[in-house]
Amino acid sequence: MTLTPKQERFVAEYMVDLNAEQAALRAGYSATTARRGVLLSDPRVQRAMAEGLKARADRTQINADWVLRRLAAMADADMADLCGPDGGMLTVDRWPEVWRRGLVAGVEFAEEVGQDGEAGATLRKVKLADRLKVLELIGRHVDVGAWRDKVDVNVTSTLADRLARARARGG
Repeated sequence: MTLTPKQERFVAEYMVDLNAEQAALRAGYSATTARRGVLLSDPRVQRAMAEGLKARADRTQINADWVLRRLAAMADADMADLCGPDGGMLTVDRWPEVWRRGLVAGVEFAEEVGQDGEAGATLRKVKLADRLKVLELIGRHVDVGAWRDKVDVNVTSTLADRLARARARGG
């Protein structure tokens, strides 16, 4: 079975921002239908969404491995790489790529006029990205479990019986 044109539009809209409710509204569904998420329970729609996500990952070459490699590079980046041999900050164009493309959340420059009258700017402040968040994302990605909010413990009756017998023996 194929999707209806409206369902196809929903899938296309979903690929824009991965927001099912907003995609349903943009595809022309009522607010009630959008809120209830009815489309998400249709196996045909689910299949089309999965195919769309896979096609995008194939096209962009951005997948779980790519994300994990980027996160690992960010976690391992050394601030010393931003400094020259004299201890001074390197110009931004000489920073390692990992710093230029993710670890710096913002920079502050001071405008200056040199003795020759030429205008320039000096880097004054670097705001770093949240590296703890990077580690948390890695931990969730590889299922370290260090950031689990809830841990389920299932004790079998056999184990419970053993513990009860051990308590009865005084051990």
